[in-house]
Amino acid sequence: MTQTIPYYHSIGKEEEIFSHAYSNKIPLLLKGPTGTGKSRFIEYMAHQLNKKLITISCHEETSSTDLIGRFIIKGAETIWIDGPMTIAVKEGAIIYLDEIAEARPDVIVAIHSLTDHRRELFIDKLGITVKSHDDFMLVASFNPGYQRGFKELKPSTKQRFAALSFDYPEPKEEVEILINETTIDADNAKKLVAIGNKIRNLTELGLTETVSTRLLVNAAKLITSGLPKRLSTHIAIVEPLTDDLQTIQSLKDLCDLMI
Repeated sequence: MTQTIPYYHSIGKEEEIFSHAYSNKIPLLLKGPTGTGKSRFIEYMAHQLNKKLITISCHEETSSTDLIGRFIIKGAETIWIDGPMTIAVKEGAIIYLDEIAEARPDVIVAIHSLTDHRRELFIDKLGITVKSHDDFMLVASFNPGYQRGFKELKPSTKQRFAALSFDYPEPKEEVEILINETTIDADNAKKLVAIGNKIRNLTELGLTETVSTRLLVNAAKLITSGLPKRLSTHIAIVEPLTDDLQTIQSLKDLCDLMI
């Protein structure tokens, strides 16, 4: 079965940076708001390098055991099952820890020996250390502005990585992304991007997150499939941003004026 190439629109030298980090065995940290293409970029680069990609979406319950592995009971015996991190280390895959700041502190401790010159993983429950396959790469992402610094990475952790910042594309590039992702017509793509940029600049609303390219893509898909344009912007752009009824109405009115 032919594998589909993930669509990714480069807006800088991120492909070149990733390739050099990979060849030099330097772990990479992707920084930026939600929905700016970090995960898509990793999928694209794994495809370009023809490498297996293992993605872990980190949350507050994600522990080192989830990543490294655990003993399970099978019949009358107890057997060890490798976790996704251990599999990636052994097989030489790219492992992507999405929103790493969300994970428990023991995850950060577990990756320390993988992110320096040792490139090895200690499995405490087995009492062994596994050296990384030559092709192994660790990539992580986090959102520096999430909940205004509620969850941050320590400087000592960040300095173990090379870092690459992602932000919202320029309007012309964002229009191209919408057209390529959804086949929406150029006129409506421009209107959606204009709405996105208008809301992004409304800092007085105090939104925790703002309009990501992902939300604009969702709106474009709905419009392309035949849902009315204004309704599409309401449910794909406005409603995911806030639960405050007054803010929702204000943003809906704004969208209605612009599309």
